[in-house]
Amino acid sequence: MSVNFLKYSKIYFIFSGILIIAAIAGLLVFGLKPGIDFTGGSILEVEYQEDRPSNQEIKDNLTELDLGEIYIQPTDERGVILRMKDINEETHQQVLEKLEGAEELRFESIGPVIGQELKAKTKIVVVLSFLIIVLYIAFVFRRISRPIASWQYGISSLLALSHDVLITVGIFSLLGKFYSVQITIPVVVALLTVLGYSINNTVVVFDRIRENLLKRIGESYEETVNISLKQTLTRSFNTSLTTLFVLIAIFFLGGETLKYFALALILGIVAGTYSSLFLASPVLVSWLRWRERMKR
Repeated sequence: MSVNFLKYSKIYFIFSGILIIAAIAGLLVFGLKPGIDFTGGSILEVEYQEDRPSNQEIKDNLTELDLGEIYIQPTDERGVILRMKDINEETHQQVLEKLEGAEELRFESIGPVIGQELKAKTKIVVVLSFLIIVLYIAFVFRRISRPIASWQYGISSLLALSHDVLITVGIFSLLGKFYSVQITIPVVVALLTVLGYSINNTVVVFDRIRENLLKRIGESYEETVNISLKQTLTRSFNTSLTTLFVLIAIFFLGGETLKYFALALILGIVAGTYSSLFLASPVLVSWLRWRERMKR
């Protein structure tokens, strides 16, 4: 029995629309918590020799020191990571004294000027990545002009990429609100990796559509796209699953430093696999249907 994936395009669009609206609402209401990589500040990781105090007890011990807003993140059974405003060496030693029974594992400090510079460069990198991807898709599919122009493949891929990034960032806005999870350089790197991974899946599907169009497989464009989806479905799922197995292992076993890097990749790859199959291609077909209706 042949499955018509495009028959359920409205369901795909409604589902994605709900997720995107929820993500945008989360960003508008809660925003994102930028890490010290972008705001400047100090990060101190310690491990207690005995039982770890509660977050509130740690905050109470550090109340006398001028550390600004402190983010406390427990790690493993006895470890804890503290993020605070930029402090000098004297204050650093005072913090260690207040954290009785704790052994220092790591201390890093980033100035506010460097943080702002990283923030500005990150925005430029993300925008350029989106632009280059659209131009690349349009160039690769330049020989296909009917019934969909090459630039429309680029716009469709951009919509799918925006969908993947928005959903991932939206979830991080909720994590930032309720669990004080911050956006750090590793998380941004994960998001850029998601762009590359997602566009790879989308190009595989689009490339199969191009091959089938040149071979004149399918009586209509919609049928050609549906056949192409069926031909690439197993490959896309298998590739994503093998990657997810590794990332899930990193999330649970890789330590606190890699935890949210892995989570961003997991969320992005799941969203990207879905969008490359059930969003990017249906958008092309819906675009063609709309154009044909306008001509009538």
